[in-house]
Amino acid sequence: MHTIALTAGLIRGALELERTARGLLPHRLPARARAQCADPQLALAESQPSGVRLVFRTRATAVELDTLPTKRVYTGAPPRPDGVYELLVDGRPAGRASLAEGDTLTVDLATGSAEHRPGPVGTVRFAGLPDTVKDVEIWLPHNETTELVALRADAPVEPVPDRGRRVWLHHGSSISHGSDAASPTTTWPALAASLGGVELVNLGLGGSALLDPFTARALRDTPADLISVKLGINVVNADVMRLRAFGPAVHGFLDTVREGHPDTPLLVVSPVLCPMHEDTPGPTAMDLAALGAGRLRYRATGDPAERAAGKLTLGVVRDELARIVRERAAEDPRLHYLDGRELYGEADFAELPLPDGLHPDTAGHRRIGERFAALAFAPDGPFTAGPAA
Repeated sequence: MHTIALTAGLIRGALELERTARGLLPHRLPARARAQCADPQLALAESQPSGVRLVFRTRATAVELDTLPTKRVYTGAPPRPDGVYELLVDGRPAGRASLAEGDTLTVDLATGSAEHRPGPVGTVRFAGLPDTVKDVEIWLPHNETTELVALRADAPVEPVPDRGRRVWLHHGSSISHGSDAASPTTTWPALAASLGGVELVNLGLGGSALLDPFTARALRDTPADLISVKLGINVVNADVMRLRAFGPAVHGFLDTVREGHPDTPLLVVSPVLCPMHEDTPGPTAMDLAALGAGRLRYRATGDPAERAAGKLTLGVVRDELARIVRERAAEDPRLHYLDGRELYGEADFAELPLPDGLHPDTAGHRRIGERFAALAFAPDGPFTAGPAA
């Protein structure tokens, strides 16, 4: 087997690669952004490599990847399945693998405490590949922090030449991150990117789509041909601001993105349907009774009457986002709005309910991804404008 140098030319979807004692740790926010927020939730989310994949051209019939994943264990909750590594050959699914090895992060949801325990490196192996020159992709687990330790193949590899595809840069919350999807290529952004024939950079950050200025600057500074920002649900369920602050924060976020991408198609997407928060403000809390029964569920703890004092609900957020985009679009014709309920609405909830009250399952991700692709990449959709870079 040939040992292959892990270089930036073989890795897509990460904004930065940190050199660690063992190898490389992909990050989805740059160091400058990470230095401006000490929130453990953000640190966990941005280090989980949703949308990050190794991409190379080779005629190898066997490939091995050594990694050090971080397994999350929630006290009192059912065990989480091991993260999934997915192999694509010339764009088609060709295998899956998981690792039991790795570090362990044990989180007590009731107290917020966490304990990190080191573990061993593991190896995923894909064999029986066709003995022809082909493009190989290994998608990393979307929900497990993953250090890349070593890559081996039984033939040389080289970077894949530019395919001429447009780059789609997306930012959102845990659903965009891929919460409860079965694998990295079945998160809704990965599905939509495949259907749209674009290269994905996914800045979906579970629990952390909070209109942070450092995230806006990361979007501003990342090359892209298409941009979407899915805003609102985390602002509600973290209860971080009132209506007075929300509007200016959205304007500031969009202003910053536009500093680096003045003419790029930019799609603002409001939250998908989430019945618990449609008319009830946050914060969102863990349902401890359900947790005691071994189930993970969430509940809204706000009072609908608090809307009068400026507390945010999803209905309020959608109205404000629609107004802001409508008014800005008068001078920014490549700015567009999509009501998230067109991706997942009341009829979808009746057919495919949210298992934990917040996140869709794999079937829900598929529906959202297919709907997004059909709307955004339609002949008259927001992502039709603008040539590939």
